[in-house]
Formats: sequence, structure tokens, C-alpha cells
Amino acid sequence: MSPSTAPRADQDTRSLHRWFPPHWRDHELLDSGNGARLERFGEIVLIRPEPHAIWDKGLAESDWRRLAAAEFVPTGRTKGNWVPHQSVPDNWIIQYPLRPDHELHFSLEFTKFKHVGIFPEQAANWAWIAERMKPGKRMLNLFAYTGGASLAGRAAGAEVTHVDAIKQVVTWTRMNQELSGLDGIRWCVEDALKFVEREGRRANTYDLIVMDPPAWGLGPKGEKWKLEDQVGRLIRAAALLTAPGGALVMNTYSGMSPSSLENLWRAVLPEARIHAGELCLESGTGQVLPTGSLLRLERP
Repeated sequence: MSPSTAPRADQDTRSLHRWFPPHWRDHELLDSGNGARLERFGEIVLIRPEPHAIWDKGLAESDWRRLAAAEFVPTGRTKGNWVPHQSVPDNWIIQYPLRPDHELHFSLEFTKFKHVGIFPEQAANWAWIAERMKPGKRMLNLFAYTGGASLAGRAAGAEVTHVDAIKQVVTWTRMNQELSGLDGIRWCVEDALKFVEREGRRANTYDLIVMDPPAWGLGPKGEKWKLEDQVGRLIRAAALLTAPGGALVMNTYSGMSPSSLENLWRAVLPEARIHAGELCLESGTGQVLPTGSLLRLERP
């Protein structure tokens, strides 16, 4: 039988998925195109570079300029400056309705890396996490940034361990935890790969692992990180920590394809149910903006 006609295991999970964040009121992608995105965070509308937006803008350039309170202007490959077009605050707070009885709160501010402290498309994962977590469940959030996933797990009652190599970012998440009326998250300022390998030696397991590894970076002690070089080692270590009956979410903005993520995970957990695809935002002018690759895995 030729490879093209051979039946494949778990055939129904092999199609690529698109995930969109539900329920946002304080975020809206107004338009995208010509290498940029126009989006609203609360009452503040921003222009940011977006290399994936290779199509034409849906709105006129004059509309972008009229609506935007500030614009990020790159000064290098990874850094730049925010240029205000209107009066803007140093920081502001937005909410996400995780459940009818609980909103997550996020403190936002302008950073030199074009981000403001939240990836709004990740709300698609927060809802999924909240559905699966409950008191007594253990959750591990790696490369956790400002902690949307950690807050979602903790709001559902899970025991959450939050790992990020940057102390200032962990401090930022602590603020979001307090604003959200939560407590009890375990904080670890540490290199994520070293953490999961040590947890494996201790035979610890988690009911849910969430990870969003960067394309490159430095650990708290200057450890160099390049995803393509370390991703196999990371996945093998994380697979050992995923409890039977547990789940895992892996997201990457590095350009690594969903099929590549699926191949890597099937090699270490062939029995798992896997869905892979793109995390997306849809603009008010109709474009679908892919923001990264996403894989969800459930162990039997």
C-alpha cells in the first residue's frame, strides 16, 4: 500500500483548525493590512507592525490616522518607539469576561517591543483552560508572560505554577492576579527548560501544561534560547510531565508550522489526541489575521 493511500491513525484530527477568541469587549481588531494592524484595547486604539498582514487595508489611511491614539515605529528588528497621536496614559486596565461570574483584569502599558502586556488572541485558550480546570487539578504555565492562562486556571480553582525567566514580567502578572481578585499562584522566575527537566527527575506531573516558547531569548542567568535548537528537548521533557488523562497547549509565534508541532508531539505521545492549527483574529473589515501556530493535546 502506498503512503498516499495508507490509512492514518486518528484521521479525524488531522485537519488544521482555526481558533478565534470569544467574548472580548475590551479588544477589537479594527483592520489590518500593508504590514500593520489597527486594534482597540479598551478605549485606546493602536497601530502596530504586523508582518503577516500582506493584503491591502480595508479602511482608508485617513481612517487609521483619525482613530489611532498611538503608533509603534520600529527602530530595529525587535525594538522601537511608541509615537502618540493623541493624549495616552502610561498604563490602563482592560477586562476579559472569562465566566459570567468572573472577569480577568489586565494592566497594560507601552513597551519597547511593540507589545502592551497581552496577546488578545490567547483568550481562545483561556476559555478552553477554564473548562478543564477545577479544584485539585494541577496546571503548569511555561514562558508564561503576563499570565492570562495562569489567571484562567486559577479562576477555575486549579493549583497553578507560573514560570517565566523575567522577574519584571512575573511582577506584572502578580499585579494582574490582584486586579482579578485572585491569589495562590506559585511563581517561579526560572529558565523554563531547566524547570521542566528538573520536574521530570522528581517524577512530578500536571493535569494541564501550557507553553508559549519564544523564538529566541535569554534566561535569568543569561542562558541563550533558540526555539529550533531546543524545541525537541523541551517537548520530550514536557511529555513526561503530562499526566495520563491530562492535556497540553503549545503556542508559538516563531513561524514554526502547525504540522511541524504535530509531528514533534506525535513522535513522543503517539497515543494522544491532537488538534493543530492557527490562532487567529478576525478584523471588523473581514480579514482573518493568523497570529501563531497552536496545538492542543489530550492524553488518554
